[in-house]
Amino acid sequence: MAKTAKTRTGKAPVAKRPAAKPAKAKPTKAVKAVKAKPGKAQRKSAKVAAALPIPASIPVPERLARPRALAAGNGALAPFAVDGAEAGILDILWRTVEARRAAGDIATSHSARLLARGTPKVAQKLGEEAVECVIEATLGNRAATVLESADLLYHLVVVWVDAGIDPSEVWAELARRQGISGIAEKAARPKALVRAANTTKLP
Repeated sequence: MAKTAKTRTGKAPVAKRPAAKPAKAKPTKAVKAVKAKPGKAQRKSAKVAAALPIPASIPVPERLARPRALAAGNGALAPFAVDGAEAGILDILWRTVEARRAAGDIATSHSARLLARGTPKVAQKLGEEAVECVIEATLGNRAATVLESADLLYHLVVVWVDAGIDPSEVWAELARRQGISGIAEKAARPKALVRAANTTKLP
């Protein structure tokens, strides 16, 4: 049996253990929060910031240079100083879209291009704009709600043009409902309409 070599002190040398590697520090909650993907609150803050008016000192990109209401200190909106800014603009808009449809110039007209894609696409765009308007209204973004409302009304007019509906027909229906209880008007609707819509939650 081999003898263990001894040192001058007479004791066998003790084998040194390798030094333990320092443990990696676990990231704190603050670090995790920084690395984590933006949550709902962060996305909401970003959306609110995007809806705020751009300061006059910053040049506005051409793609964003469209009429925008300026938010006052109390959250109210300053009125647009635009000629013809009244409800009658919808009749003018309808005539414009109808003219674009008749011209059929899909290369230069967004309305003509949209109408050329067919009724399903026209209806889909109206639904998308309605959802965006609802989102902004729910978040309390008043300025953004104004912009989305304009988009919604435009796409509603495109739906009218696609369906061959003149705005006067809609105005006549609204006039007919004046003085009529909304509950009574809903109860008087044909049952076939409710069945066709596959819902009882019609407004």
